Amino acid sequence: MSNEKNASAELDLQALIQRAEAQENFPEVPLDEFTPPTYEQWKEACIALLKGAPFEKKLFTKTYEGITFSPMYFHGDTEPIQPTKSFPGMGDYLRGVEANGYVNAPWLIAQACDETLPEENNELLKHEIDKGSTVYNVKVDCATRKNKDARECKHIGKGGVSLTTLGDVETLLNGLKLDQYPLYIYAGQSALPLLAMIVAAVKKQGGDVSKLRGIIGANPIAEYAAKGTLIQDLDKLYDEAAVAAKWAVKNAPEVKTVFVKSNVFSNGGANDVQEVAYTVAAGVAYLRALLERGLTVDEAASQIMFGFSMGANFFMQIAKLRAVRPIWAQIVKAFGGNAESQKMHIHGRPAKFFKTIYDPYVNMLRDTTELFSGVVGGVDSFENSTFDEPVRKGDEFSRRIARNMQIILQEEFGLLQPIDPAGGSWAVETLTKQIREKIWAEFQVIEGKGGIVAALKESYPQDEIAKVLDARFKAAETRKDRIVGNNMYPNMTEERIDARPEDQAANMQARKAAIENYLSKVDSAAVADALADVKDGCANCVIAAAEKGATIADIRKALGTADVAEIKAIEPHRWSERFEALREKTEQFKAKTGDNVKIFLANMGPIPQHKARADFTTGFLQVGAFQVLGNNGFKTVEEAAEAAKASGADAAVICSTDATYPEIIPALAPKLHEALPNATVFLAGAAPADLKATYDAAGIDEYIHVKANCYQILQTLQQKKGM
Repeated sequence: MSNEKNASAELDLQALIQRAEAQENFPEVPLDEFTPPTYEQWKEACIALLKGAPFEKKLFTKTYEGITFSPMYFHGDTEPIQPTKSFPGMGDYLRGVEANGYVNAPWLIAQACDETLPEENNELLKHEIDKGSTVYNVKVDCATRKNKDARECKHIGKGGVSLTTLGDVETLLNGLKLDQYPLYIYAGQSALPLLAMIVAAVKKQGGDVSKLRGIIGANPIAEYAAKGTLIQDLDKLYDEAAVAAKWAVKNAPEVKTVFVKSNVFSNGGANDVQEVAYTVAAGVAYLRALLERGLTVDEAASQIMFGFSMGANFFMQIAKLRAVRPIWAQIVKAFGGNAESQKMHIHGRPAKFFKTIYDPYVNMLRDTTELFSGVVGGVDSFENSTFDEPVRKGDEFSRRIARNMQIILQEEFGLLQPIDPAGGSWAVETLTKQIREKIWAEFQVIEGKGGIVAALKESYPQDEIAKVLDARFKAAETRKDRIVGNNMYPNMTEERIDARPEDQAANMQARKAAIENYLSKVDSAAVADALADVKDGCANCVIAAAEKGATIADIRKALGTADVAEIKAIEPHRWSERFEALREKTEQFKAKTGDNVKIFLANMGPIPQHKARADFTTGFLQVGAFQVLGNNGFKTVEEAAEAAKASGADAAVICSTDATYPEIIPALAPKLHEALPNATVFLAGAAPADLKATYDAAGIDEYIHVKANCYQILQTLQQKKGM
């Protein structure tokens, strides 16, 4: 925005403030034709509709963050926290860091490019920009993030492009308009080696390094938490971070070098309070480390970008982004940072934890809500994941869908116009206040332990996240948390999408040829001389070594490695993984033996009598991909028992109504055990307390109902089958 536009926006804001201060009471709109009901009247109406179900359990939703959603919020209760005199771009930035929101500066569309070979990734980067992306978002593979030579790795291309030499980086960046579009690269444990390679490549191609924008950022604390170890002592990695940051501040001021990503916590199953608190704590650790190494607070803060995962709870995502900005502003202010430094730059992406392998097209819907919540919450850039991300690298179709979601929100849905669209919402403002307080409290717990690294060493975040993960798995087991296509509504006609495994042998052959061809033209003596100067940690020395032809592995060796004390790692998970493993086990058994767990439905009475329970039971058992043998019902228990015997089923489920069960069960259950001696006999529905002993005595082994543990029941049936 120009200086004139800034001045105009400031005048507009001042006018709005004066109007808000002068008009405390807004005129009421008369609605004489309606009689406003009281809360008690509304509550009584709800209780009547619930037909005996408890009001507090049905209409109040407890979250994993320890926050309870109310069914209704009121102006009177939320008036004290309404942002009536604050505006975006002002104060603590709760409402956003820019006065005009996205009007003049839309959030950046940062679709990830992760092809293994540099030349292919280069083509993809150009294609993404042509199709609407506004960021060159490069994903590098795990070998590159560890600064390893591709020739020495068993697996290359895992997670992104393989980069070893300056020639690889030149190929990757060839023809990119780096003076027009930002470059995003997550570098892993240290940004310095990759930053040096990129700077050397830009200079060699005649580019202006000072015009580079974006981030080439490291996050060693997150890597420590994810892997349990590091390639170098953390203090030395902090030294490298400071070297990279000082160089960027002086030579490329629009490049950030610290990328504080939250995905290690969110992938572990953390709730939103934990995710944000631990990520902010990591940001504070980097801030302190950079200050101790000679940067000013404003310089250090300018080098930090945050990355947050958008989860499944729509309103919680909006609230957490609105809450974290003032928390970071408060922290930077406490360190002495100016108003500009207090602004938090947020990059968002959908949480991998909530994506599924089965029925993956549902991931498109999940991505859409997560993107939408991120935009409403005020992200600065967003990387939308492809729907097939849990299975494979994206293709043209999945990338197009992911990218176009963002373009549609910007160009068709008009989301560039509203500024802080959730501002003033009684529910969102309340939730923002609640989660802000909880994030701050958890952040203080971490600080009380000596910071995030000390907390990780005593396994506090790991253990707290594990508790939430366990709660999530239990909620999935009982289907309290519904995972469409997995623990609920499985698609039994689904054909798994092709994983398209990469040809590792061909990729390795291509990489070896490219690396050796480049190194054959390098003056090894000049490289050795240049690397000798790298030990001092001088950024320009590292860049000079890259320019001479040093590989990323050479640079790492010169910078040094160390054996680092291992800590408990936060393992990545997905909420659906246990049900996916269950279903895969059935499919593998079926493919190997031609057999399956067979379930006989003992449907009693006409269709209207048994259909509801039979349908529920079918869906329940098909979660495990079992074969459910249905029918139109039996008139007598003898007919049902005879059909059960003929089926040779592994289990039988009695399906009828609560009213008919007292008569049916004592007669039918023993006959089913006689007809199928090795079978498990289930009852569809929960037994009343006064009848459970009778049903158990008759031969009911287990009950299938809305609160039953679906996972355990299916797993037991698999084990009994020999899977």
